[in-house]
Amino acid sequence: MYGKGKLTTWNDEKGFGFITPNNGGEQIFIHATGFYYCNKRPMVNQNVTYMIKPGKNGLPCAIDAAFNEAPQIKTKPRKIKAITLILSMFFMSFVGLVVLIAEVSKYIFVYYFVLSLLTYYMYAEDKHAAKGGIQRIPENRLHFFSLIGGWPGALIAQRTFRHKTKKQSFLIIYWLTVILNGAGFLWFVTPQELTFKTDIKRVTWDSVGQLVNLLLN
Repeated sequence: MYGKGKLTTWNDEKGFGFITPNNGGEQIFIHATGFYYCNKRPMVNQNVTYMIKPGKNGLPCAIDAAFNEAPQIKTKPRKIKAITLILSMFFMSFVGLVVLIAEVSKYIFVYYFVLSLLTYYMYAEDKHAAKGGIQRIPENRLHFFSLIGGWPGALIAQRTFRHKTKKQSFLIIYWLTVILNGAGFLWFVTPQELTFKTDIKRVTWDSVGQLVNLLLN
């Protein structure tokens, strides 16, 4: 059975808030994942219909929440498009292909793979922190790791954990890091006659190789 109330508090950064029932009683906790329509941003003072289930701490929490509409007319939420996952896999495959057919250090693929795993783990930890209400990983740090090569792992983590997929300002910066990193990668692997660039490539990937060996050993 659905209850009705009003979203009286909402923390957009941490992704949770509280609903005050129309018939009185204690406020009910709701997480961002408790909303039926994932593409609609919660706002304070909106009327809400919801169902209640016991939370992990034994206290009630709201699920299947919707704004200003009867539950019977709700439609299913959109499925996450697979194109974003295909993009990350395509890029990693492209990096692997470049390593095989071009005179590029094998460490570049290991570099992207390790950074993607690390960035994926950071997103998982940030999602866990958001649910637990504990200290979060700064967004600038997530963007930095995406910029230096961890963006494929970040993209998969966003879709796997449904994390950082609604905040437009974050997504704009994230896709900017993707574009910059992709452009930087193409710059490094594109043959050039300029001697200084060849020297930069050699020094850079020798340093990457040393870093990867240090991490693996």
